[in-house]
Amino acid sequence: MHTGRRYTPLEFFRWSFRDTILLLLIATIPTVLYACGLTFIAIPWQPIAVLGTAMAFIVGFKNNASYGRIWEARQIYGAIINDSRSFAYTLRDVIHNKQPHTVQKIFYRHFAWLTALRFQLREPRSWENMRRSSNKDFLRGRYIIPECASTMEEALKPYLTEDELRYVLSKKNKATQLTAMQSQALAALRQEGLLNDFEWTTLQGSIMRLTDNQGRAERIKNFPYPRNFASVTTYLLFIFIILLPFGLLKEYSKLGDGTVLEGYTIWFNILFSAIVAWAFHILDTIGESAVNPFEGSANDIPITQISRTIEIDMRDMLDEASLPEPIVPQNNIVL
Repeated sequence: MHTGRRYTPLEFFRWSFRDTILLLLIATIPTVLYACGLTFIAIPWQPIAVLGTAMAFIVGFKNNASYGRIWEARQIYGAIINDSRSFAYTLRDVIHNKQPHTVQKIFYRHFAWLTALRFQLREPRSWENMRRSSNKDFLRGRYIIPECASTMEEALKPYLTEDELRYVLSKKNKATQLTAMQSQALAALRQEGLLNDFEWTTLQGSIMRLTDNQGRAERIKNFPYPRNFASVTTYLLFIFIILLPFGLLKEYSKLGDGTVLEGYTIWFNILFSAIVAWAFHILDTIGESAVNPFEGSANDIPITQISRTIEIDMRDMLDEASLPEPIVPQNNIVL
């Protein structure tokens, strides 16, 4: 997540540099050919204007859908914050005086669940965008994806016993198994008489809500923006960008007729065709960059920071003296 007021022009230029050079090249080739006398390559601008209008709607639809996905992801983690806190203070107040060590063990297992979930949500998918050279260049030297800088095993070690760690790592969906272990622990407390039916039901309800939140996050992670919509946007945008400079050749060639610029205004086609193409392309790229809110991009939901915030709050409920440091933005980026 970007925490500044806005991306700086330099950041935007660096992110889109390669695409900008390509768009200038696409606009330059037909302009040079036209100026060299190949005037037959010019095409009417009206069909291109119609295509551009359609593209505006298509790109707008895609960006709206992308924002919907990222906003739903933020709501999911907002619910995880609330459910974690309510689960924590309910459990503490019910059995802390009876078995404080058990409360701490369940708390730490919850931290392990938060850790396993964020690692699973950061796993790459074939349709995600962090492999793109522009995103790699922007990431390099600017911020670090915590889940790529360490392994899940290393991150889980402080929270679990050796037996628990070995058991969890042997499972495919580690976050789910940790939730199942929490449910098992609550059932054991109920059998021991440390929880009555109402208390067990309340705590089990929190577990179920956390499971629901995990499933909603996994749905966004594992179900991409429909590839048919993404594909048609890409293909139509490619056609529009290629045809745009050809459609404006005649208009710019006669723009300076009767003025001192006569014969020179054709070269304006390079700049203005590239600007229009850049506007459409960058809006589409922004939508594509926001459509996968857990992949580790600069526009992602800060699930690592949120997980650390929950851990600090829950440790504080146990009156622990040594609390972990909050995660702060790095170059205005926080994950």
